[in-house]
Amino acid sequence: MARVEIELPETFPFSTEIPIRIDDLNYGNHLGNDSVLTLAQEARVRLLARHGWQELDVAGAGLIQVDAAVVYRAEGHYGMVLKVEVAVADVRTRGCDFLFRLSDAASGKEIARVKTGIVFFDYVAHKVIHTPEPFRAAFTNSGN
Repeated sequence: MARVEIELPETFPFSTEIPIRIDDLNYGNHLGNDSVLTLAQEARVRLLARHGWQELDVAGAGLIQVDAAVVYRAEGHYGMVLKVEVAVADVRTRGCDFLFRLSDAASGKEIARVKTGIVFFDYVAHKVIHTPEPFRAAFTNSGN
């Protein structure tokens, strides 16, 4: 099987810092798979909050994550503060991709890359819906 590769944009319009907690470690004593996705979700929540949105209310639509890919570049350890950079890409009719780069804030060493695919969802009607226009306007051909 071919290795997963995640192409990152040249710039990330949003970043936040998140420390690695003891609960984020696996039995190998480094950042675990599940925690990488949790950290990416936290960064996504912070990006959405900057626009006045939440995952269940992005201009009236909810989000559902439909896929995820993680590529490790180095180990992350307890107490390390991660700089998590976020970009929105490939805004489509019903969804988009979120791209993340997690790096050691102190050294700049890249720890992981993450790509999550999301679709917009109406939780009342239980169906996928169109990308809200305010989201499209915020993340198409502009800064995130």
